[in-house]
Amino acid sequence: TLSTLGQPQPHCRFCWILPKRSLAAIHSLHILHVHPIIPSRTHTKMPGIRIENKAAAGAPEGAAKGPKKANNNRQRNGGGQGAGSKDGAAAKPRANNANKGPKPAAAAPAPKKELTPEEVEAQAAAKKAADEKRAKAKAEEEARAAAAAEAARLRAEEAAALKKAEEEEKARVAKLLADFMAATPAKLAGDMLAAGVSKGEGEAQLQATIAYSETPGKDGKVRAQAAKVFGELAKQGGEAAAPVTVTVLLPRLLVLLDDKDKKARDAADEAVKAVATCIRGESIRAVLPSLFAGMANEAKWRAKVAVLEMLTGLIVAHDECAARCLPEILPQCHDPLWDSKDEVTEAALATIKAVCGVVQNPDVQPFVPDLISAMRNTNEVPECIQKLASTTFVKVVDAAALAVIVPLMIRGFGTNKTVVMRQCCVIISNMAKLVSRATECSPFLADLMPQIERATETISDPEARSVAEKTLVQMKRVEADAAALATLSKETVAATVAEVLPAASAAAAAYMTDVCMALIDLDRFEVEEWQEALGPLAGGADAAAKLLEDCLRHRSEQADGAEQEEDGEVLCDCTFTLAYGSKVLLHNTPMKLRKGKKYGLLGGNDSGKSTLMRAIAEGKVDGFPPADELRAVYVEADIQGEMSHLAVLEYVFEDERIQACGVSREQVREVLLSVGFTEKMCVEPITSLSGGWRMKLALARAMIQKADLLLLDEPTNHLDVLNVKWVEDYLNSLTDVTCVMVSHDPSLLTNCCSNILRIQDLKLKPFVGNLTEFVKVNPDAQSFFELKTDKLVFKFPQPGFLQGVKSKGRALMKMDDVTFTYPSNDTPTVNNATVRVSLSSRVACLGVNGAGKSTLIKLLTGELEPSKGTVWTHEGARIAYVAQHAFHHIENHLTKTANEYIRWRYQDGEDKEGLSKASMVLTDEDLAKCAEPILVDGVDPKTGKERKEKRVIDKLSGSRRATKRTFEYEVCFKGMTYDQNRWLQKEDLERAGFTKHVKQTDMKVEAAEGMYKRPLTQVSVEKHLEDLGLDREFGTHNRMAALSGGQKVKVVLAAAMWNNPHVVILDEPTNYLARDALAALAGAIKEFEGGIVIITHNAQFASTLCPETWVMEHGILDVQGDAEWMANAMKTKTEFKVIEEMTDGLGNKVKVKGPKVKLSRKELMKKKKRRAAAIANGEPYSSDSDLDEL
Repeated sequence: TLSTLGQPQPHCRFCWILPKRSLAAIHSLHILHVHPIIPSRTHTKMPGIRIENKAAAGAPEGAAKGPKKANNNRQRNGGGQGAGSKDGAAAKPRANNANKGPKPAAAAPAPKKELTPEEVEAQAAAKKAADEKRAKAKAEEEARAAAAAEAARLRAEEAAALKKAEEEEKARVAKLLADFMAATPAKLAGDMLAAGVSKGEGEAQLQATIAYSETPGKDGKVRAQAAKVFGELAKQGGEAAAPVTVTVLLPRLLVLLDDKDKKARDAADEAVKAVATCIRGESIRAVLPSLFAGMANEAKWRAKVAVLEMLTGLIVAHDECAARCLPEILPQCHDPLWDSKDEVTEAALATIKAVCGVVQNPDVQPFVPDLISAMRNTNEVPECIQKLASTTFVKVVDAAALAVIVPLMIRGFGTNKTVVMRQCCVIISNMAKLVSRATECSPFLADLMPQIERATETISDPEARSVAEKTLVQMKRVEADAAALATLSKETVAATVAEVLPAASAAAAAYMTDVCMALIDLDRFEVEEWQEALGPLAGGADAAAKLLEDCLRHRSEQADGAEQEEDGEVLCDCTFTLAYGSKVLLHNTPMKLRKGKKYGLLGGNDSGKSTLMRAIAEGKVDGFPPADELRAVYVEADIQGEMSHLAVLEYVFEDERIQACGVSREQVREVLLSVGFTEKMCVEPITSLSGGWRMKLALARAMIQKADLLLLDEPTNHLDVLNVKWVEDYLNSLTDVTCVMVSHDPSLLTNCCSNILRIQDLKLKPFVGNLTEFVKVNPDAQSFFELKTDKLVFKFPQPGFLQGVKSKGRALMKMDDVTFTYPSNDTPTVNNATVRVSLSSRVACLGVNGAGKSTLIKLLTGELEPSKGTVWTHEGARIAYVAQHAFHHIENHLTKTANEYIRWRYQDGEDKEGLSKASMVLTDEDLAKCAEPILVDGVDPKTGKERKEKRVIDKLSGSRRATKRTFEYEVCFKGMTYDQNRWLQKEDLERAGFTKHVKQTDMKVEAAEGMYKRPLTQVSVEKHLEDLGLDREFGTHNRMAALSGGQKVKVVLAAAMWNNPHVVILDEPTNYLARDALAALAGAIKEFEGGIVIITHNAQFASTLCPETWVMEHGILDVQGDAEWMANAMKTKTEFKVIEEMTDGLGNKVKVKGPKVKLSRKELMKKKKRRAAAIANGEPYSSDSDLDEL
């Protein structure tokens, strides 16, 4: 078969050499050859050429085989020209054949067989067919050869044309580059903007410029020219070109900032500054992806610096818009803050300061320096969190404030410290309550939720874990609220942009979508604002207006419900947040009050009702009208203690608020007479008034002040039916005065109120109607008026066993004929005072200011030493004293928590505050007396006989033991060993001048006995503080500096009560305590089994609790009381609870053996018999059994 070179055959030898020759050489030879089916030896001497045997092709089958056989014969005979001969001719005989003898005669050829005509015709036909086949093959071969030649010619022409085109393209590119370098950047940028950078020729020019900016080589002239063109595009294009300059050109410019050529770097730096000028505040979020890419770890340091500087400039220039982006910006600044390049670190620090400067929350602003420092130094994280935990957050918290706080919280969770993690949960919980919308928390939930969940699983302390669990529940609720809020999604806005501007490029559409979302997030829905921000991008003001219209159409808002509108003049319409300590009571709640309306204020315990009214009266509610516009008076029936000695008329007139109104005594008298006071009552002492008259007096004071708003806190307390009716009639008569009242009396709220304000879910929810109508709609509100125990309960620890005291009337403290004069005075402050205090005492010490009440108590407790007379305290009695200025106990420990303070105060087994008393300080006379030797029983070392020896006492070892009549104390002597110590009786030591040493030892021993009941551990102190009304949140996890005055009083009271005292002395305990705390304190005093002495100006508080009174007047003490009650108290036996087990510091329970019980003679005989029987029977008995007590 005739074949071209393009179809090699694996069995053809000629085809085998084709790969060894060049294609061009083969083509030039135009060699055609036949591929035989089987490789043949009939080759010519020309290598690689195979020729067809024409004779064999035309001869008969037998004839064709003849030469081959002959050839084979020649090979076998060793003759012929060689085995490779292919022409079939006879070979010459070899030379040695002649010597072999005559050649044998050849066999006669076989006679030819005559062919029949049919055979001849068949052969002719076959030959003709073969000839035609060969001719056809030759023609096809020639056609293929011609086609190959034509193809070769075309290829040659194509190659030539391509080469020419390449040369022309190179020339054109060179000309374009020359034109590009010759033209000014301003002209090039202008041409691109004129043609449109997002389509057609302008886009092609932009892509060419981008390509020029990527030109390789050390010479950066072309790259510098491209950077200049980018800068001119930003300058000339402005906001309209921002989608291209920000999303397309800015990334390339950031790369050029690290170019090897300085000209290219400088041009890129100028261009970056030009790009920053065309970015609006609403566009910051659209720019952030490009900026964050330039701040990535793999970016060059110059690019990072440029991006951080641009970001800082945008934040400073557009603080309001940047504040909405802080959740995205601040996390990206952390890695650059730790970069190895100082330039990057400084730029990152400047950006973080700019970010924190955007935060407008006044509660967070003071801690910004600490927050920044904690970002750079992880060791400062716990202290910074502690400071935040001690802060009361009351202002509205937005996403910007959360963006600054949340990274610190995440680091706090990473410390794995229980205290820090608990504080983080508390801070998150408090701030989450203050957000205006749940969506403000959405950007942070993905990072916070896993941390809070991990805290609930890993914190071992049950109380701290419960705080974390509460925070987790709250944050899940916030997450659900955020998801439930129907907001305009980004996908909806993107579809709106595509619908309004279908011709916009993808970059422009994405950019405008981000701008629309920023406007929606900022609550900007004015047409002018959208036209200003989107007009240049959308191609005109009409398109921007259409975008706003469609976005508003798609936007859905969730309404809280239509407010019930009323008639009447609006006195107040404000929105505020209220907190007490670190507890949020009301958050971002509206309040609208109308003239002449009567509002009943409802809410559960600790919901903030009284706190709200006090805040209104003191002008502490944000947005509330000032006092010169709206006069609000807080009405309560308490009598000021400093003025309790005055007559009714004088009491009212001496009030500073009354005097500020400029009224005269006669006007005060007229008002008092108008509310029912008589002339005689006006001149009687204020303390003589009952609760009802006191309320009338308070209302009269409000009338004198011409109040626009009356704030009444429980106006019907302690009133009988007639007085309640009088109050109702009076309130209903005030048609032009607005009233807000808190009361648990359903009849008052039903008969007087026209509106209800309910505190629920940190909101003030209004309702039009009285209490009956409100309860119909809200049945759960009925629980506010059910008779039940108050939530706040105080519990005093009961006093421990006191040896020798079998009657509650036996005196534990005595003062006999005590006189005391201050060094600067000539007249005694206390003159010949004699008092007794026992376990049954309930004493109220009354008197005007300066009468000497506190001085009397200080003498009784040993704070002062009397000038004359004696003061005695039972050696086993423990006394708790809370001074009038109670804060002096803790003013040097404000950096501690209350729990830490109590543990510090008692850590050595004694009360450190008690040792500072004046009665415990040794004077020079005491020291001289103690240095004198005394006679004690000794032993002669030579004879071993007892004798009297003079020894000097060195100190008391601190050990004490009881005898039948007194106590003995172990004494150490100077110059003697421990073995030579002696036990001396109390009386002997007092005669030797060691009275104060004995008192100190008594205090230590009694303190140790108090400790024996409960260990001085955090858990025990925490429980003790809760018993005195201080929640563990304030007692254990907040420093005392952050506590309110009432909470500090509770701390001082709890510290004094830790030692299980037998007598509690309280000097003005009601100064800082709220009404509920006073009620709880009164309840605890009633249940206390020890003695109570109270100095107070609150006559109601004193009369409720104390049947005995000490009245101080001009230094003279007058003891008054219920004689029958005091007689019964003397007869009452003491019933101390025996300690059966105690808990040590490790929480181990230890059984305590109780005191021996004295048995009767009959009981002793029975036990002796049981013991003898047990021994006789060989039964074992315990050494602790009652048999051994015999």
